[in-house]
Amino acid sequence: MLNYERKGSGVMLETILLIVSVLLITIVLLQSNKASDAGQIITGGNEALFQNQKERGVELLISRVTLSLGVLFFVISFILFLK
Repeated sequence: MLNYERKGSGVMLETILLIVSVLLITIVLLQSNKASDAGQIITGGNEALFQNQKERGVELLISRVTLSLGVLFFVISFILFLK
């Protein structure tokens, strides 16, 4: 039997990590489907795939939230690893 005892801050960080993980999964699923565009590389059907296109509105917000949640996920994971 393992003696698994965590300090209060460790449990709080694990809870925050769990919430960030669920939010990150949800926000990634909300993003527009870019994989279908990437599949057209083989057939050559989309010449504008690698052109620099600006995201606007909701897409820009979702991209920024995804980046923020991803960075937060790795920072919390690293902190928990060091404990």
